[in-house]
Amino acid sequence: MRIGIVCPYSFDVPGGVQNHVMDLAEALIGLGHEVSVLAPADEDSPLPPYVVSAGRSVPLPYNGSVARIAFGPVSTARVRRWITRGDFDVLHVHEPLALSLSMLAVLSARGPVVATFHTAMTRSRMLAAAQGVLQIVLERITARIAVSALARKVQVEHLDGGAVEVPNGVAVAKFAGIEPLPGWPGECGPGTGGTLGFLGRFTEPRKGFPILRDAFVELARQRTGLRLLVAGPGDPDDLFARFPPDLRDRVTFLGLVSEPEKARMLRSVHLYVAPNTGGESFGMILTEALAAGTTVVASDLDAFRRVLDGGRAGRLFPTGDAATLHATLSQLLDDPVQRAELTACGDQVVANFDWPVVARRVLEVYAAAIEATDGRVIDQEWVGLT
Repeated sequence: MRIGIVCPYSFDVPGGVQNHVMDLAEALIGLGHEVSVLAPADEDSPLPPYVVSAGRSVPLPYNGSVARIAFGPVSTARVRRWITRGDFDVLHVHEPLALSLSMLAVLSARGPVVATFHTAMTRSRMLAAAQGVLQIVLERITARIAVSALARKVQVEHLDGGAVEVPNGVAVAKFAGIEPLPGWPGECGPGTGGTLGFLGRFTEPRKGFPILRDAFVELARQRTGLRLLVAGPGDPDDLFARFPPDLRDRVTFLGLVSEPEKARMLRSVHLYVAPNTGGESFGMILTEALAAGTTVVASDLDAFRRVLDGGRAGRLFPTGDAATLHATLSQLLDDPVQRAELTACGDQVVANFDWPVVARRVLEVYAAAIEATDGRVIDQEWVGLT
């Protein structure tokens, strides 16, 4: 099958949707399909061989963060040229309601279109700006995928349609047997030691880093040698300024990390902590931590609860409650048996998210979309947003 996949967000900046697209493409290629991915990226950016650059991106606020997207007449021409050259059996776009390559691809498509919706939001500036073409975009989508029950709920309640729920995948093989960073995670004994991990933008409110910081500061006063390993974008001086001077030497900041480095980072902690406060429709970092064999502690968001099988595969704490997080971390650091039990359950749960398993479910949606169109081609023209 010839498959065209469109990523709305720039490959120059790491992100969950970008990783999803790359892993899906590689899983489909591994299953014997021909795949091309179109995404924003600088012309000189190092890209996988299956990725085609659609040019430089610009930043726009989206879903409580900043998305780097490409849009406009130049992007439109590149999208149409890529679609014509690709002659795809099916076009798979991600987040088609964002003003991006994905929306342009839907409007330019002449065959079956599958759309994946990652977020669970119902309103944004992008949606408001695109209101005039929103219905046209939705009508041109043949089949919809939602990565979570929350994302599917948005389809049903706000976008006049359902969606097949297919979760985000995780490349379990990439995490299996990976070595931790040198010197990590260190010792963890009763009442002392232990390493906590956080990955994300620590300045972004919905990531909940202040909750983890408060719990860490309190716990570090009680546990000699407790350490915190942080990875993600941001200014090191800004990070360290958030901690008391006498505890800053117990915080290590890795900055932005590559995918292999991320896997090693997750293997380098006793507990991975996800203190997010909202805006999450799935929880990809949780599945990655589970794949790395790391015990997970996460806020009790519905999306996280679903990934962790209601708390069977990781410990949940009330969202925003630093005191309960502190108590949970203390208890788990002192209980290696319980950590091992949670990790064993995590191994079972994450097997259902392994990319070869997820990719086959996506292929079923492709087949249904192709059958639904029955070879018909859309001929009508549209007026570009230029």
